[in-house]
Formats: sequence, C-alpha cells, structure tokens
Amino acid sequence: MAGMRILVLGGTSFVGRAVVGEALTRGHTVTTLNRGLTGPDVPGVEAVRGDRSHDGGLDALHGRSFDAVVDPSGLVPADVLRTARILAPGTGFYAFVSSVSVYPDWKSVPVDERSPVHPGEPDEEGDPADHRRYGPRKVGCEQAVHLVYPRDRALVVRPGTIVGPYDNIGQALWWLDRISRGGTVLAPGEPSRPLQLLDVRDLARFVLGRVENWASGVFNTVPDGPNTTMGAWLGHAVTATGSGAELHWVADEVLLAREVLPWWEMPLWLPDLPENAAAWATSGAAAAAAGLTCRPVSETVADTWRWLASGGRATSMPNLPPVGMGEVRERRILRTALAGR
Repeated sequence: MAGMRILVLGGTSFVGRAVVGEALTRGHTVTTLNRGLTGPDVPGVEAVRGDRSHDGGLDALHGRSFDAVVDPSGLVPADVLRTARILAPGTGFYAFVSSVSVYPDWKSVPVDERSPVHPGEPDEEGDPADHRRYGPRKVGCEQAVHLVYPRDRALVVRPGTIVGPYDNIGQALWWLDRISRGGTVLAPGEPSRPLQLLDVRDLARFVLGRVENWASGVFNTVPDGPNTTMGAWLGHAVTATGSGAELHWVADEVLLAREVLPWWEMPLWLPDLPENAAAWATSGAAAAAAGLTCRPVSETVADTWRWLASGGRATSMPNLPPVGMGEVRERRILRTALAGR
C-alpha cells in the first residue's frame, strides 16, 4: 500500500527511529507520538506530544485516523490496551514490537514461536522502568493488542539482540568504545561462541514491509541461526575502529570465578551453561520465510562506529545495570589471566 499514513509511538530512539526513517524512505506520511524527552524528532514527521502512561496522555489522538500504527515502545500492558482501544476506530492495522524475552526457558533448543511464554495480563499496570517484569509484560502487551485488534489485522515481532546506529542499550557501543582505545582487550569466553545479532534497520525494513500489506502474524525477528561469533564481532570492531587492539581471550570459568556479571559487565557474553543453551539458538525460520533479510555484521559494525565516532551515544536506561567493565577491573583480570599463560 503506497503513501500510507503511519503513526509511530515513540519514534526518536533506536527501533522507533529506524522505523520512522524506513517509512519516510518508502514515501509514507509519518506521525509520531512521544513525550519529547528521549531525543530529537526525525525531520519530516508530524510530531505530536503525549504520554500514554498518564490520564489524558493520548488526547491528541482522539478522532485521528491512520492506515497503521507501529508500536516499538510499549512496555506496560494497560498502556498498550488503552492505546489500542483509542486507535482502533480509526486505525486499521497494529504492529507491535515485542521481544524474545517473552520466552522463559532458554535451556531447550530451539526456541520458536510455538515455545511456551511467560504468563501475562493485558491490563497489568506498573512502572515501565521495572525491568524485572519485562518478559511477562511484553506477553501482556501482545495480549492487549490481540484483545482489541483481530489477529488478521495485527503484527507482533519478537526481536532478540538488536544492534546498529542509535543503539539505546549500549552493549555494542561499549565494545566499540573500548576497542577504539586500543591496547590489550579482555575478550570473554571462546572466539567461536555463536551470536545472533539483528541490525535495527533490517528489523524496520521487515516491519514496514509487513505493515504496507497489512500482513499479520507473530514472528521471532532474529537471523535464521547464528550470523556471527564473538571472535568475528570483536574482530570487526578492531577493523572498523582501526585501533590495532589485541584481543586476549579469558575463559568462562575465570570470569565466573571473578564474579563478572554476564551480559552487562561483559556485554554480549553468556557463559556456556545449561541455562543459556538456547540463548543464541532462537529460530528465525518463520521470519526468514516471510522476508526478513540480514545485512553483513561487518556492515552493521562499521556503520555503528561511524555514528558513534560522530558523537552518537546510548540513551541511559533507568533501573538497568551499568554496561561494561571498568578499566581497573579489566586490567586486574587480564594481569591474572596473562600470568597464568
């Protein structure tokens, strides 16, 4: 459907910004609704201010009509439910960006769209910054959309680890920043450890392609199988930054013995433990069959570094652990590891 009127809820950071950019590139008319706090509006959109977590926060949408809405920012089911109910009379299609965090069991390989999900409630209220409820609340948000919109007029995508320019978590950015400073870099685990990383622009392209055709469904929007390794990822970072950094690989057991916090203190690192068996084995077969394509990881790394080097920074996320290991702690662990050669 050409020349659509698309509403994007959020639209100023990472996924939302990528969706807006893709929609504008495709010639659609884009309206964004946000609080005006996270980042600047993308040029070319109609920016509407509102906060769906507050009474009256969606008043600006009353009586408005759109061909479709894309919701990459829904975190609290009750907020999504209210939004869907307000939009339903004048908006034909609802696309919701969920997460693979809806799945509670990462021991069974593979995780696919038929795997059990957390229990959720479509009318659950709460603080969106309470990330302890992130997975169950994303389930509730999905339920809220399907409670209002028939399944043939709703799209749910469940991305895994998303990377690329305007990253608002900082996992990838920390590695690029650290490697850009050169020297000996602590590299976690094994270089052959697989990763599944999706460029945010590829996610946006998939979502818009479905939205244009009102193509419904539920999809794990991840590469169909691991598309890189930790070694290749860090190697691309060395190449992109031109720093000449030397990677020194430190085994899982050494890092765990030093109580290094997986994922946060050592970004993208998950030790080889039973509870992580399926962490990088989410099935993306359905999304691939529906048209999801993934650009080379080297391209993502290079583009992200160009954005970061030009002044880009991750938006701080409340109530999340800090991303990355401090320099002093890194040197201490490296000194111990190098002494044990």
